[in-house]
Amino acid sequence: MSTSLFHGLLVLDKPAGMTSRAAVDRALDWFPRGTRIGHTGTLDPLATGVLVLTVGVATRLAEYVQRMEKIYRTTIRLGATSDSDDAEGTITPAPAAELPDRQAVDRVIQQFVGEIDQVPPAFSAVSVTGQRAYRLARRGKELALPARKVRIHTIEVLAYDYPRLELEVRCGKGTYIRALARDIGQRLACGGYVEALRRMRVGPFTIEQAIPLEADAGTAATCSLPLCTAVVGMPRLALTKTEADQLCKGRKLPLAGLKLPVETSDQNIEAAIHDSDGQFVAIAAVDFKRELLRPTKVLAKKALA
Repeated sequence: MSTSLFHGLLVLDKPAGMTSRAAVDRALDWFPRGTRIGHTGTLDPLATGVLVLTVGVATRLAEYVQRMEKIYRTTIRLGATSDSDDAEGTITPAPAAELPDRQAVDRVIQQFVGEIDQVPPAFSAVSVTGQRAYRLARRGKELALPARKVRIHTIEVLAYDYPRLELEVRCGKGTYIRALARDIGQRLACGGYVEALRRMRVGPFTIEQAIPLEADAGTAATCSLPLCTAVVGMPRLALTKTEADQLCKGRKLPLAGLKLPVETSDQNIEAAIHDSDGQFVAIAAVDFKRELLRPTKVLAKKALA
């Protein structure tokens, strides 16, 4: 496998007890020295499951994977709190808490479906005055992190036998399941934290596609996914060979005569550009106001060979 030839995405099944960075470092052993590799969304050490890696030119597409919706399965432990909002923190029991019944659980959970304001956990990678929140929290700093808008599409109760509550959560970018567990526990007036967490899906990337860290270079090569997988769901625009070549050289193209993915729009959209051979070659902004197609990311030719 050559550095100049391996470009794509890979789905790992991250084990518990390992940081996402450590998982990437292990995966580096599968590729030639100098191969660029990264991940598209951190999983806590306690968490397991889908960790999407970008290899080679695919590292330039990481932001598009990060925007995709995610599905998690989690076990929340009610009746106690944690300073890290998960089982790895300092646990404080709430012995006087009332035992919530299933009806109360269902009612509270539905309050978190939709667009909500969520305060990230103190032990998180959120930036605070140029430093990561978790570093400040480890030094005992009191943090008052601002709430952020996040979207939770659905929450399904898989099982409930107090103090354990098992959920499946489908959510958008930036949602902290630890914060969700904490907030559900607060609303139920009994406290709660994440006891177990598994990411099942990121966009089209599923746990069934994932390979373990015990895999080898051959498995990694066989299971790699093409660059276009990173832009699944993005409007697709097919160009002629001449048009695609011009765009990939940085030139803007007039929209007139192009078969646009949408008829019109009040806002610019991004489109995945494919050439006449069906090859994914670039991402471009469709500027309806100026009636131009403007390249925003051009993929290196070596990645398309």
